[in-house]
Amino acid sequence: MKFLFSLIIVLLLAVNVQAELRTEVVEYKQGDTVLEGYLAYDDAVKGKRPGILIVHEWMGVNPYVKKRAEQLAKLGYVAFAADIYGKGVRPKSREEASAEAGKYKSNRQLMRDRVNAGLDVLKNHKLADTKRTAAIGYCFGGTTVLELARSGADIAGFVSFHGGLDTPNPNDAKNIKGKVLALHGGDDPNVPPAQVAAFQDEMRKANVDWHMVIYGGAVHSFTNPDAGNDNSKGAAYNEKADRRSWEDMKQFFSEIFKQN
Repeated sequence: MKFLFSLIIVLLLAVNVQAELRTEVVEYKQGDTVLEGYLAYDDAVKGKRPGILIVHEWMGVNPYVKKRAEQLAKLGYVAFAADIYGKGVRPKSREEASAEAGKYKSNRQLMRDRVNAGLDVLKNHKLADTKRTAAIGYCFGGTTVLELARSGADIAGFVSFHGGLDTPNPNDAKNIKGKVLALHGGDDPNVPPAQVAAFQDEMRKANVDWHMVIYGGAVHSFTNPDAGNDNSKGAAYNEKADRRSWEDMKQFFSEIFKQN
């Protein structure tokens, strides 16, 4: 019995070792700018698997976006959190974040170039199935992911979590190749109804395969616990919307990654 018990313990330990989550900081470039992203995958999954590109909020590559990468890795994906701002550029205040994000919101081509550089890193990873790739983004990252779609990136799907939906280039929606999912807080003051309506009109005119989920009672940043819980500030965490939006994303992935 002691031998059998010891054998079981050894086997369990072996499984735990095999199922280790792997993470690494990845340095890469867009033009002359050095960028620093974050990669995560579960080495218990064998062979290639779908790849998910993640784009950070306006605070840059921080613990929040790294946590999301690790969550996706645990679901069996290889996840890469791209860096839009540049190595070492990590805002320390709302003011700094607003200024940094504004550089890219006012220069959508640069935003597209930066996110496409991150997509290239993911697609070139040995574990990524290039035929099953998607991108997700939060707030500023949601805006960026939609610009990635409008740039004509050839991937299966794009998911925006409480992201800005506006663009100076609405006609570029005709370039969108994958499916689009917009996850939106119904009371988000940063993305008012007029912007939502314009986005929907943009998608319709371009015949994009899109859908949108609106969460009642949710404002901006509803997936991030660091946003606090005061809706009157315009940005606040909403546990229900966070949980539901994650499930909606998973269902979307199940659809776009379905193998015939």
